[in-house]
Amino acid sequence: MIVTRNWLQEFVPFDLSPEDLAHRLTMVGLEVDAMEKIGGGLDSVVVARLKSVEAHPDADRLTLCLVDDGQESVQVVCGAKNHRAGDLVALAKVGTQLPGGLKIKKSKIRGQISMGMLCSEPELGLSEESDGIMILPGNLPLGKPVFEVLGLRDVRYELGLTPNRPDCLSVLGVAREVAAFVGESLHHREPTLVEAGPDIGELTSVVIEDTTRCPRYAARLIQGVRIGPSPDWLRRRLEAVGQRSINNVVDVTNYVLMELGHPLHAFDFNLLRGGKIIVKTAEKGSVFQTLDGQERILAESDLTICDEVGPVALAGIMGGQNSEIQEDTKDILLESAYFQPTAIRRTSKRLGMHTESSHRFERGADVDIVPVALDRAAELILNVAGGKLAAGRFDVFPSQIPKRQIAVSPVQIRQILGVDIDADDIIHLLDSIGLPARLTDSQGEQGLEVTAPSFRPDIEREVDVIEEVARLYGYDHIPPSMPVGRSICRPSMPRQRRIRAIRENLVNNGFSEVLDYSFVAPHSMDRILLPADDVRRHTIKILNPLSEEQSVMRTTLVPSLLGTAQRNFAYRLRDLALFELRPTFLPRPGKELPEEELRLAALLAGRREPVGWAQIERDVDFFDIKGFVEEVLERLRIKGITWDSSLTEPFYHPGKSCTLKMNDVPVGTLGEIHPLVVKEFDLEPPVLVCDLNLQALLEHAQDHPGFRQLSKFPDTFRDTAVLVTEDVSAETFLRILEKSRGGDVEEILLFDLYRGKGVVEGKKSLAFRARYRSQERTLTDDEINAQHGRMVQALIDQLEAEIR
Repeated sequence: MIVTRNWLQEFVPFDLSPEDLAHRLTMVGLEVDAMEKIGGGLDSVVVARLKSVEAHPDADRLTLCLVDDGQESVQVVCGAKNHRAGDLVALAKVGTQLPGGLKIKKSKIRGQISMGMLCSEPELGLSEESDGIMILPGNLPLGKPVFEVLGLRDVRYELGLTPNRPDCLSVLGVAREVAAFVGESLHHREPTLVEAGPDIGELTSVVIEDTTRCPRYAARLIQGVRIGPSPDWLRRRLEAVGQRSINNVVDVTNYVLMELGHPLHAFDFNLLRGGKIIVKTAEKGSVFQTLDGQERILAESDLTICDEVGPVALAGIMGGQNSEIQEDTKDILLESAYFQPTAIRRTSKRLGMHTESSHRFERGADVDIVPVALDRAAELILNVAGGKLAAGRFDVFPSQIPKRQIAVSPVQIRQILGVDIDADDIIHLLDSIGLPARLTDSQGEQGLEVTAPSFRPDIEREVDVIEEVARLYGYDHIPPSMPVGRSICRPSMPRQRRIRAIRENLVNNGFSEVLDYSFVAPHSMDRILLPADDVRRHTIKILNPLSEEQSVMRTTLVPSLLGTAQRNFAYRLRDLALFELRPTFLPRPGKELPEEELRLAALLAGRREPVGWAQIERDVDFFDIKGFVEEVLERLRIKGITWDSSLTEPFYHPGKSCTLKMNDVPVGTLGEIHPLVVKEFDLEPPVLVCDLNLQALLEHAQDHPGFRQLSKFPDTFRDTAVLVTEDVSAETFLRILEKSRGGDVEEILLFDLYRGKGVVEGKKSLAFRARYRSQERTLTDDEINAQHGRMVQALIDQLEAEIR
């Protein structure tokens, strides 16, 4: 938001220096991002009279001007054509530095001496464009600084406002803040209107069909206006705050927008079909051409201003070309309305249209200033464009919007701010910015009831009122104090300790942790070959996604991990050990929030060890990723896991993958990635992945393994090799041994697998070693043989094993 010092002083008198005003504005929360002194350093641009204007002898487009500044006459070469002898002009003397950085020097142009420059308005920073040099009024004294005699000296402030302060998107709003901290009253003159035309109800009508999106709509009709350039005061005032002059009527609406902060729109009344206004939502798929020449496809949630046939404006955003003010416009319908912020924000964002109007309506306009802004604009249009104002105005306001009443305690204000401020002083501070407050007494406790005005939509709760007191009292007046509190050290929860231990263990074993987005593309499930009925295809859509590639919440970590590997492969980093420990998000039918499931996924690719003279180059395989999973299980001290190779995922290589089960419930998978998936992600085999439901595993984790006193008696080993059929898994083999082991069996180890000479086809040899030791005595051979015999017999009975 840009405001000027002179404009502010029209609402509140003050004598602060430009620098002091910038400081005070910043201290009340209206941060001054930039300050520029208009006309500063330009006292050498003076009023001068053209004594003569002659053609340049060596240039058709240049003129030689003899210029008198009241003290001397100098020759200036000029390239403009809009001047003649006797005109008063703005002469920049030699040594002047103009706003654009140009420094005026004595120069020779096409053989002729030029002792200065005749300036145009853009060269002096007064406008963006002009048709020639600046021609001044004929009654100005020669030699005086142009900015001084024209009253153009001013200071421009650019404010960086936070989104919760729409009331300060106007000169009036900023002046209200200035009035509060300088202790003056805010002067706001009511418009004076002469209604010389026929009754407005005989000429037009206004109907609001959607009173939710448009609670209030007001309009006035002016007949017989003359469209043309704006007067200098209006044009320069708009240029000073960064607005471009268009024509006198449109400039007035922009002027009121900057002055009062309320957007207005002027329609060419004779272009309104049926001569009436209807406020309603658009028809889905209808096309509307806005003032910028773009065709917009509307949705049924878009609020439009319509005539009898169709839309003539996008409510609160931009008008349409079919009702635009033109050079031959004679009658205008002036609109002032209040629109629901969420409705304007939704349409503005969907269409990618951000205008001065939508900027204000999105943040919350002032519903009570609607008729005031309308009458102010009508008054100015009558002054600058003439015409007759129809008697009366439409002000359709079907249901009043009640003022918010906020109760706050002076004691609470003192406690939060840390200053002893009297209740009367609080009331005075709040009243100074238009927040009426009164003392209340409830059960003997003093309180304040504050009424939030319509121009402050951000005042909703007690803390909002307390913030207003703080900034008006002065942040620099609140003494600093150290917070008082106790430092409490709480031990980590068991779950936190286990997760931290897993992370540390993985990093210590050479893995790198991946932190990826929780948002993925919907087609990521296609890339890992998930079937159409897989529950992980039921994703949660993001309402405002960053892009289509990040539009749903991920239900599995595998695509993200493979995507990370793909990026590493693209940079020729192919020996990878990665893991990600993050939640996934599965929708729950009938529930608003998804089910968050903590999972651990890891990936191995390339060589097992780095290249070196003492290392054998070997690619990672299934048993590397299986060893990783076993280490995680060991870290969590989880027992009872079974491995099922018959149940696996579609993105794994058949025959090189399996599923982990606990109590017959799957808790994870691991294996080598399917060749089709490897190709889809531009990887090179082998790529091994595991995907564990860490949340389920943590429920069975143990903090302590337990302790048993070491035996002081010697141990004894027994080795046995047996023949079993090929379909017998090592897990089945070991499970039978575990179930049949005696109390003195300390350890069972499967140490050999053999196929080949001496073993019939369809069978294999498995050898196991059992360690025996007692806590009470040295075991005898008979005791050991008895226990070992029971285990071997169990293998014979259950697997039809043969002792080798």
